[in-house]
Amino acid sequence: MKNTKTHYIKPVLFLIGLSFLLLGSSCTQKSVDPQSKSFLLLDTVCKITIYDNPSDEAFKAGFDKIRDIEAKMSLHKATSELEAVNAKAGIGMQQVSADTYAVVEEALKIAKLSGGAFDPTIGPLVQAWDIGGDNPRKPSQAEIDSLLPLIGYERVKMDPVTHSIGLEAPHMVLDLGGIAKGYVADEVAKVLALYKVKSAIINLGGNVLTVGKKPDGSPWKIGIQDPDLERGGYVMILSLVDQSLVTSGPYERFFKDVDGKIYHHILDTKTGYPVDSDFTSVSIITEKSFLADALSTSVFALGYEKGMALVNSLPGVEAVFFTKEKQILFSQGLKEGKIPYTITNTDYSLSSE
Repeated sequence: MKNTKTHYIKPVLFLIGLSFLLLGSSCTQKSVDPQSKSFLLLDTVCKITIYDNPSDEAFKAGFDKIRDIEAKMSLHKATSELEAVNAKAGIGMQQVSADTYAVVEEALKIAKLSGGAFDPTIGPLVQAWDIGGDNPRKPSQAEIDSLLPLIGYERVKMDPVTHSIGLEAPHMVLDLGGIAKGYVADEVAKVLALYKVKSAIINLGGNVLTVGKKPDGSPWKIGIQDPDLERGGYVMILSLVDQSLVTSGPYERFFKDVDGKIYHHILDTKTGYPVDSDFTSVSIITEKSFLADALSTSVFALGYEKGMALVNSLPGVEAVFFTKEKQILFSQGLKEGKIPYTITNTDYSLSSE
């Protein structure tokens, strides 16, 4: 994948367009102007902004980590480890790196936890619809019926001794698109820590991970996108520290067929069609970005009752639902005030549920 030119951004948080005042005092170190760099990676714009200790070495190491993981797990690179696993579907096991093995292992855990609403073997359906790709289309019912038997996370074989992965049937396809960006964000945070970075924002195409606090000691202010507005229009702003926020919704990637019907990219693993939902987005807030990434898709697919029950069963995980009627629904911790927030769009209101 061709990389874009490196960009330097003024000291304004690119997520919500709000200035962060970097305050100094007699008991704090002199403030440092934050620096940002961005590259086109993971099929999106990836930005790292460092607020306390920016250095060329830290940026290079962070982006090198993104490129390394992308090279291992991309479905668009013929030389990737994921493609090697898929090429052996129904034939045998493929040894992979610790990174790829760890992501597949976590993906299978969340697949089981969600009852298959999230399923890394959804690849055949994703490829057939190609929503967000160059040739999006609605597959025939016969084609969908032929692909559904290939979906099943229980049929992924894992060998922890050799770090090998196998798929039971020919034509099965592992697709880590629903969790890989979250894993990458977590790994980049580890890299930045090696360079003594304690205050940063990692934004991988909207998958946001906050590192520490702002240099003045206050939480980061992170906005949740209004699904009906262009990027940068927000419904609410949350105060986060060492947490990730990931949002999934049908507004992200979709296409219209010749009859004007809209089909979005979040596919139902049971029907093979885009999930039918009354919600316009689901946002997950938790410490681990890989978990937030996978759960945002899972919970959207599960719907409010099952999705919220799942979130409320997991420690340290919170969720925000937006409805078509512009209602906001919170998980239990948000209702209890565990995460401070401000609703900035008066078209939206809190639901009584």
